[in-house]
Amino acid sequence: MLVLNLGCGTKTSDSPNVVNIDWSPYLRLRQSRLLRAVGPLIARGERLERLRALPSNIMVHDLSRGLPFGAGSADAVYHSHVLEHLARGVARGFLLEVKRVLKPDGIHRIAVPDFERLCRAYVEHLAACETSPPEAARHENLIAAVIEQSVRREAHGTSRQVPWRRFVENAVLGDARRRGETHQWMYDRFSLSALLSELGYRDPQVMRFNDSHIPGWPEYRLEVDEHGSEYKPGSLYVEARK
Repeated sequence: MLVLNLGCGTKTSDSPNVVNIDWSPYLRLRQSRLLRAVGPLIARGERLERLRALPSNIMVHDLSRGLPFGAGSADAVYHSHVLEHLARGVARGFLLEVKRVLKPDGIHRIAVPDFERLCRAYVEHLAACETSPPEAARHENLIAAVIEQSVRREAHGTSRQVPWRRFVENAVLGDARRRGETHQWMYDRFSLSALLSELGYRDPQVMRFNDSHIPGWPEYRLEVDEHGSEYKPGSLYVEARK
C-alpha cells in the first residue's frame, strides 16, 4: 500500500505506507546549511520549535515539477488545503499528474476550504444584520473568511513580527504569493466534482472527515488533531477514483 501525502507541511503520518511530501519554507530552511544558520533569525518561539520538530520522514520536493513516482505506482493520493493555492490552469495539470501516478481504481482524496459553507455563513449573517444591529467584528471576519487569503500580500506570520524581523523574513522567504500562501481559487462540492469528472476521474463523492474508501485511513491520523478532533474544520472532502 502506497499513500502519497502531498503538501503535507507539518501534518505527517509515520506509517510506512505513507510518503509525506512538501516544499515549505521550513523544510528548505532545514535542508540548507546556510539557511539553518540564520534560522533563529527567521523563526523564534513556537515557529522555531516547529522548525526543529519537523519529522525526518518528509520528502522535500517541489510539486510544480511533477511527482517523482512512476505511472500507476500509488494506491492513493491525498492533499489537504493545497489545491486552492494553485491557479486554475495549474490545478488542472496537478490533478492530471496525480491521476498519472495512481494505480487503476486508485483513490484521490482532496480536502479544501468549503466555499459553499463560507458563503452560507456570510449570507446568514447578512439576514441577522437586518433584524438586529450588525456585529461589525464578526461581519468583517465572515468577509475575510471568503476573500482575505486571496488578496493577502504579506505572509500572515511575518506581518505580526517586529520591523527588522519582517524585513529579514520577506527578503529570505518572499511575500505571501511567493510562499504559496494565497488562495488562487475556491471550490464547492459541485465545482470540484465536475472538475474531477472532466479530467477523467470516476465517481467523485463528498465524504465526511476521516471517513474514506482508502483502506485503514483513520490509522494515518492525517485529518485529526492530537485530541482526535477534525484538524481542519470547515473543509470539504471529496474522493474520486482513477
